[in-house]
Amino acid sequence: MSMIKKSFLVLLMVFVASCSANHATVRTTKPDPRKTEAPVVQRVRKPIYRPATKSNPIAVTKIDSPAVGAAPTSSYSNATEVLEATTRVKVTTPMVLAYIAKYKEVAKDNMVRTGIPASITLGQALLESGAGTGPLSVQANNHFGIKCHKEWTGPSIRYTDDEENECFRKYDDPSQSFKDHSYFLTSRPRYAELFEFQKDDYRSWAYGLKAAGYATDTKYPDKLIGLIEKYQLNKYDAEVLGKEYVPTTTIVSKPITYNDDVQKYTVVKGDSLYSISKKFNISVDDLKKKNNLTDNTISLGQSIIVK
Repeated sequence: MSMIKKSFLVLLMVFVASCSANHATVRTTKPDPRKTEAPVVQRVRKPIYRPATKSNPIAVTKIDSPAVGAAPTSSYSNATEVLEATTRVKVTTPMVLAYIAKYKEVAKDNMVRTGIPASITLGQALLESGAGTGPLSVQANNHFGIKCHKEWTGPSIRYTDDEENECFRKYDDPSQSFKDHSYFLTSRPRYAELFEFQKDDYRSWAYGLKAAGYATDTKYPDKLIGLIEKYQLNKYDAEVLGKEYVPTTTIVSKPITYNDDVQKYTVVKGDSLYSISKKFNISVDDLKKKNNLTDNTISLGQSIIVK
């Protein structure tokens, strides 16, 4: 009897085991789709801006390489100008001419309102904005490198210039930058003497800006005058004043004969032909004759023959 029970138990165990092997498995938790599905990769292309430094004076804005099939980005390979003030950039002559055409009316309007020569406004804008290509111009519509100063409550941008991360004004439109530049010159007492010059005397204005502390660059007046004369920006002064414009390149001066006794004097801030005549005991008319001057206009830094 015991043998029969043992056999029965063995058969029962075999039957249970076979049923378990054929029974479906039931899961009590769902699989995590994030672990089973293929991941989705999204690439975001962002511009990388590297500001100018002492070791690399040219500010660079770089865009990651374009996607396959995208059109290549254009570049100005025939640079003819290096404009350097707040930024240092290379531009082509067509870029400069396009900038002048775009903002000449703004400069002329400012001249009518404030008396600042349009040639000076345009020349400074070209130099300090890099013809509108500098980072402050592109990112903040600030074409004159105007810093925030304590009275500014509008938007701003941080940029490394004389010091690291300085505060510069940010504008909605470049024309606001031009207007602010004019207000800056008319409202600061240190620039008051500039407005005693003739409105089309861009040379005196250029040297006067440097003498008043507008720029630390010792060559700033020469750079400014060079741009004005190269692109004949002073013709816009003539248009505002209703004068006939004579291109700088066509002005012919009478030759001056010097002898060993010639004495020259360099014009400084506050000088006039009258004050110079008194200083060297010579008449104003004689000074004009010796220096082939047609009027009493003189410029800071100008060399005057006094003997």
